[in-house]
Amino acid sequence: MNRKDLPKLAVPVFIVGIVLLLILPVPSFLLDVLIILNILLALVILLTTLFVKKPLDFSVFPSLLLVATLFRLGLNVASTRLVLGEGFAGDVIQAFGHVAVSGSIIIGAVVFLILVVIQFVVVTKGAERVAEVGARFTLDAMPGKQMAIDADLNAGLITDAEAKERRAAVSAEADFYGAMDGASKFVKGDAIAGILILVINMLGGVAIGMLQNGLSVTDALSKYGILTIGDGLVSQIPALLMAVSTGMIVTRSGAETEIGASATTQLTQSRNALMIAGVAAIAMGFIPGMPIVPFLLIGAGLLFAGWRLSRQAAQQAAAAEQQQALEAAAPSADSPEDLLEQMRVHALEILLAPDLVDMVSGSSDDLLGRVRALRRKIAVDMGIVVPPVRTRDSIELPPSTYAIRIAGVEAGRGTAPSRSVLALGDQLDGLPGAATVEPVFGLAGKWVPAELRHAAEMTGATVIDRVSVLVTHLQAVIGDNAARLLTREDVKVLTDGVKQVNPAAVEELVPGMLSLAEVQRVLQGLLAERVPINDLGRICEALTLRAKVSTDPEGLVEAARAALGPALPARHAEAGTLRVIMIDPLLEQSMLEGLRPSEQGTQIVLDAHRIEQVLGSLRDAVRSVEEQGLSAVLVCAPQLRPAVHRMVSAQANGLPVLSYQEATAAGSTIETVGVVRAADPIAA
Repeated sequence: MNRKDLPKLAVPVFIVGIVLLLILPVPSFLLDVLIILNILLALVILLTTLFVKKPLDFSVFPSLLLVATLFRLGLNVASTRLVLGEGFAGDVIQAFGHVAVSGSIIIGAVVFLILVVIQFVVVTKGAERVAEVGARFTLDAMPGKQMAIDADLNAGLITDAEAKERRAAVSAEADFYGAMDGASKFVKGDAIAGILILVINMLGGVAIGMLQNGLSVTDALSKYGILTIGDGLVSQIPALLMAVSTGMIVTRSGAETEIGASATTQLTQSRNALMIAGVAAIAMGFIPGMPIVPFLLIGAGLLFAGWRLSRQAAQQAAAAEQQQALEAAAPSADSPEDLLEQMRVHALEILLAPDLVDMVSGSSDDLLGRVRALRRKIAVDMGIVVPPVRTRDSIELPPSTYAIRIAGVEAGRGTAPSRSVLALGDQLDGLPGAATVEPVFGLAGKWVPAELRHAAEMTGATVIDRVSVLVTHLQAVIGDNAARLLTREDVKVLTDGVKQVNPAAVEELVPGMLSLAEVQRVLQGLLAERVPINDLGRICEALTLRAKVSTDPEGLVEAARAALGPALPARHAEAGTLRVIMIDPLLEQSMLEGLRPSEQGTQIVLDAHRIEQVLGSLRDAVRSVEEQGLSAVLVCAPQLRPAVHRMVSAQANGLPVLSYQEATAAGSTIETVGVVRAADPIAA
């Protein structure tokens, strides 16, 4: 048998051993070993609950609680068999019966009942209630957490793998608290079983002593009563430890530290509390009849702890004053360096109204963490390194407003009220809040108070937190302005990266055939149509071949698109089907006849009235497709594609334009969903 398989067999073998305890007699020396194992197992479980950082780190606890309870009851059966059958149940029970309670049945019974009261009334009852409430709240919050994960995934803040992992964590949390709600009943039943077993053993022992062994009532109580009390204490102590473990695991908060570290930090956060408690302890020591030494020792310890805290606070204050002095000694705000920094135009900025500064909390889930995740996603998807996003507050913005700037020019603006979430749906009239329009997709919604999130979800609305709204807006702005964000330095970094893995493609192209500026212009042309440039090696190879014929920018862009081939239509296909909007053949022929070169590239020369008819027909076709919940691309002849894109880019909300060759490159099924005509639809 492989050594790695031994842990898998540990629990099944242990459960089989428990079953044997219920059936077969156990020697007294083996019972001693098992009782010690039971006590130490309960102690290890209790210590483990103290050192875990999150309840889910000990997710096996509910099952372990059941096994430990069954083991303890099995020991009760084995010890009862020895007590009633032989009048001796091992040295451990004997020691608990004579040493722990001084051989007194009354003292033992009182101690046993006190332990039962502590376990049953105090610990178990509270843990049961906390587990019940925790399970209810966790299950109620589960849909909202799933929606938040879906919103982050749709916004591109997390990958599919991360979303799957977070969904599994939410499901595991719900399963854990549901299991703990049921497992707490094990502890409650164990306490009741302990009392019944004690009474049954006591009555059975007296009956056996009097009827079988001929002992008097006093002798039978003395002999079997002490053993029964010892057996009860041996079982009740680990039962109490398990009850405390149950209460400890269900009362853990969402802190990411061990309970010892959290308790120490939070109990010593107030110097005044320690000093007052120390003075009170010393004052209580002088009450007549009180033992003064313990009170003085404890009071002195509290005063010393308070003094240490005050000393640390003074050191921190001195360090803060020193830092302020260094800042005061720094160059003034009118220094040339500071003025140059203020004059510098940042590529990408987020301005926040003063009441939105709380969105930048410094945690991994705040605005800054989401922006970092967005930069990684765009780098992987589009092949462009987004510059660092500068985030600052602005008193010029209205309350609850944010603005996104590209190179100092505002490119987007929206609202994100504090303590609110955005609900998108059709049945929001019954909820309070300010009506709004989602800035990216133009959907009608409402900013509702965060505490009504569950109520909004119950109406079928999609609920999005305000950080996700801002980051989704930022992603759309970056996508629309990716060409502007690609600097020449970025192109140099990208080409240097390609040179490390494919040096021939870059060294032949730059600077021999094209300058870095010309390569930048081609990449900007691709990004302007939302074409990823992450396959830069293939793009460089295509530019090398094209540059031998012509360095015309439009021809270079089309050559790069042809090299990317199937990657272009694959981004727009759904389930293997590419839905296209065609151009009427007669209209397309007239466009070809009107094609003229210009400094900005080829242009289609048509009269203004006919161009307006073409654009109107295109808008109607796009609107018809969107009403069906679908997306489509416009296809045309390869010679027309750049000119058609220039003509419709500002009118069709970023509608992709592909050539016939590009549309068929991926081998997808082509489905025509509209036709653009020059004639007025009413006249036709």
